Amino acid sequence: MNTPVMRILLLAALLAPASASGQSGTQNAIPTQHNEATVAELQAEMASGMLTSEVLTMEYIARIAALDQNGPGVNAVIELNPDALVMARNADALRRRGVVLGPLHGIPVLLKDNIDTGDKMQTSAGSFALVGTPASRDSTVAANLRAGGAVILGKTNLSEWANFRSFESISGWSGRGGQTHNPYGIDRNPCGSSSGSGAAASANFATVSFGSETDGSIVCPANANGVVGIKPTVGLTSRAGVVPISHTQDTVGPHGRTVADAAAALSVIQSRSFDGRDPATGGVPLGWQGTGKTRPTNIPSDYTQFVNKNGLQGAKLGVTRVGLGGFDPFVPTPQPVLDAFEAAVDALTAAGATVIDLDAAGFTFASADGELLVLLFDFRNDVRAYFAMRVGVPVAGGTLQSAIDFNNAHANTEMPLDAILQPGHLRPGQCTRARTG
Repeated sequence: MNTPVMRILLLAALLAPASASGQSGTQNAIPTQHNEATVAELQAEMASGMLTSEVLTMEYIARIAALDQNGPGVNAVIELNPDALVMARNADALRRRGVVLGPLHGIPVLLKDNIDTGDKMQTSAGSFALVGTPASRDSTVAANLRAGGAVILGKTNLSEWANFRSFESISGWSGRGGQTHNPYGIDRNPCGSSSGSGAAASANFATVSFGSETDGSIVCPANANGVVGIKPTVGLTSRAGVVPISHTQDTVGPHGRTVADAAAALSVIQSRSFDGRDPATGGVPLGWQGTGKTRPTNIPSDYTQFVNKNGLQGAKLGVTRVGLGGFDPFVPTPQPVLDAFEAAVDALTAAGATVIDLDAAGFTFASADGELLVLLFDFRNDVRAYFAMRVGVPVAGGTLQSAIDFNNAHANTEMPLDAILQPGHLRPGQCTRARTG
């Protein structure tokens, strides 16, 4: 059975209880009553008894059915969790007993399809090479969400293999999930690789969502889809149970519709101390290594305390315009984009910050030409380590070559538009063209 048909059947099964009870209103109604609602607002409603997690979860499922899998077809959600309503009911039951596990208790969230969940859902990085037996255990991020009472609603589509598969790959496309679209313009790209995460948060398919980034994969979809993205320092959020590119650069972070929502989500998924699985969660941040500094011992438990509309008063911010005009002379940055950048700088100044022009001050910035070499080295080793943890999927116990061989053998579904990245065939001059997640 193909993936779209499976999605439709699961949507029908999840929507059936609400249709029977009348909770969803008219059959064709698209819920909008909690569009743009914040985590704090939803918690207040649930605390007062005006809303339950089950009803809120059903609202999001109905929106996904109407707008993601049908209607305009945003196609941000690659799979729904068949246990989502059970999780919601459990959260409601705890709340009735006076137990609230954290700021995301009862809040429906979506996870990028490269974040392991030890349940009935797949974790595939968008590739059929990882489809089969689900992951045997939760990633640390998923485990933290469960421990915090969140409702894991489903998985989001992504640029396959977090966009580290080809020089010509398309952001938001995967063999398993197809093409994700931008809710602000269905014919526009949502950026990537956390494409579905950014688009889902933007389209109100969940309260918050979670993506991963190696280089741009949280912040670019946040920009393109008009949401807030936080790229945490490597080691603040665990990569254990996340399909990797590079242990040097990978990190997991939230997409939310407000800064406060993203901050609350980060508070839940972070690892303030060693999680026992990802050494970075107990280590010194990369930028501090060799300086004598140790891992901070005062990592906050709640980042919403720092959300302050006057927070830029007295701040000093450095700004560089290196690369702002574009890196390809034949594809210059459009003037409206340049104007928007300058307007943002002006807004920072108006908010009380001192903006320092780093270029005028004589600062220089090293080329990132060496980045791809590091990522290629890490990718070979890190995917092998991840494949060793999986069973019952085509590349279980395999290597990068196993993924390449799988794609070549299934080119019609995995490579209809491009060819997989084969590091052994790279030439030095090609390094600057690779896309990363």
